[in-house]
Amino acid sequence: MSRVIEIVPYRAEWPAEFGDVADGIRSLLGTRALRIDHVGSTSVPGLAAKDIIDVQVMLEALDDDPEPVFAAAGHATFPFRFDRVSDGVDPGQGEKRIVGERSGERPANIHLRVAGRANQRYALLCRDFLRADHSAAQAYSDLKKAAAAVAGNDQDVYYSIKDPAFDLTGSAERWASVVGWGPGPPDA
Repeated sequence: MSRVIEIVPYRAEWPAEFGDVADGIRSLLGTRALRIDHVGSTSVPGLAAKDIIDVQVMLEALDDDPEPVFAAAGHATFPFRFDRVSDGVDPGQGEKRIVGERSGERPANIHLRVAGRANQRYALLCRDFLRADHSAAQAYSDLKKAAAAVAGNDQDVYYSIKDPAFDLTGSAERWASVVGWGPGPPDA
């Protein structure tokens, strides 16, 4: 049985913990990792989150499947192959691989995505939007807490409630247009 989804208050140590995870990824992939970024709710100061560090690794391609490199180093691999993409976007723009931490290490989800694809851009855009708009971050935090309360231990229910939040408003895209947003330098 899966564990109950728990949303915890922001923890100041999350950025440093991301740094440790990123260092391990860099040592495994070297220059194959075009950039490594702290994404997801733990990357937004003040935002409540599941206590799992989300890391995005931007790669040139997934053709040379990076999962075996992680598996050989003891990382968990998952069958999940696609992010949800907005209506009208080619589903191939959501392709990814996902691996987890090594046994006994800091919980992390490592999202391996292709440079320039919609899902790679989306992770950075949403992070930066929530960092810039504190009221949107608070609303998203409240939504996540409510979703976790309803979902219990059902991950599918949790994500089906929280994921459409950005699609409904388009706020992040409007913000990006107004401020001339670009992904900026990588986090690691």
